[in-house]
Amino acid sequence: MFENLIQYFESIDPVLAALYATLFTWFLTALGASFVFFFKAMNRTVLDGMLGFTGGVMVAASFWSLLAPAIEMSKGDGFVKVMPAAIGFFLGALFIFALDKTLPHLHINFKETEGIKSPWQRTTLLVLAITLHNIPEGLAVGVLFGGVAAGIPEASIAGALTLAIGIGIQNFPEGIAVAMPLRRMGMSRRKSFLYGQSSAIVEPIAGVLGAVAVSFFTPILPYALAFAAGAMIFVVIEEVIPETQLDKNTDIATLGFIGGFIVMMTLDVALG
Repeated sequence: MFENLIQYFESIDPVLAALYATLFTWFLTALGASFVFFFKAMNRTVLDGMLGFTGGVMVAASFWSLLAPAIEMSKGDGFVKVMPAAIGFFLGALFIFALDKTLPHLHINFKETEGIKSPWQRTTLLVLAITLHNIPEGLAVGVLFGGVAAGIPEASIAGALTLAIGIGIQNFPEGIAVAMPLRRMGMSRRKSFLYGQSSAIVEPIAGVLGAVAVSFFTPILPYALAFAAGAMIFVVIEEVIPETQLDKNTDIATLGFIGGFIVMMTLDVALG
C-alpha cells in the first residue's frame, strides 16, 4: 500500500503533493479534536503520555528526517560539511523564539501566557500556542517535497511521506490537547472542535511555502531542512516537554516520549 502511495505522489507535482500531505496532517489534528463530541474531559495522565509521545516523534523526525539528510547533502568535509545544518538549525530555533516572544499565546495549562500583552480571549491564545507548534511541522514536510521538485537525490517522496505520516500521528493528540481544555471550560462541543482543528490549518500553508521556496532556491535545502529541525526542537523543549512535567505523570510522559521516538525512528528507517 505504501508503495502505491509513493507511486501516486511521484506522478503529481511535488508542491501539490506537499499540500496533500499537510492536509493529511491537518486531518489527523481534526480527528483528535473530534473527541470532544464523545468526551467532555481527558484524563491528565493520558494527556501527558500523549504529549510525551508527540515530543518523541518531533525529536526523532528532527534528526532522522531533517538533520541527517541536511548534513548528507551538504558539500565539503568536516566543519564545512556540517555548517549549513548548524546555521539552519540555529536560525530555525531563533525564528520560533522570536515568534514565541512576540505572538501572544497561552500554554495548555491555562496558567502561563507569553508574548506581547493582548486583550484576546484565553481560547484564542491557546489556539495560537498550538498554531505556533505547527508552523515548523508543515514547513518540514513542504521542504522535503521541495527537495524532490528540485531533483535533490537525498530528498525522496518516500522520506517526505514518512515524515508526513509521523507528524500526522503526533498531531492526533495535539488536536485532543487543544479541544478538550476548551470543552472543559464550558465551550460547546462544536466550537471546541472548530478551535481544535483550526490550530493545524497553518500546516498546509507552511508546507506549500516551504516546497515552493526550496524548489526555486535549491542551494537553501540543507539550511531549510535544518531550519525546520531547529524550530521543532525548540518547540519540544520550550513547550511540549515542560507541559508534561507539571503534574505527577512524569514517568508516563517520559515513556510516551520514548515510544514516540521509537515509532518515528522505525517509520523513517523502514519506509523512508
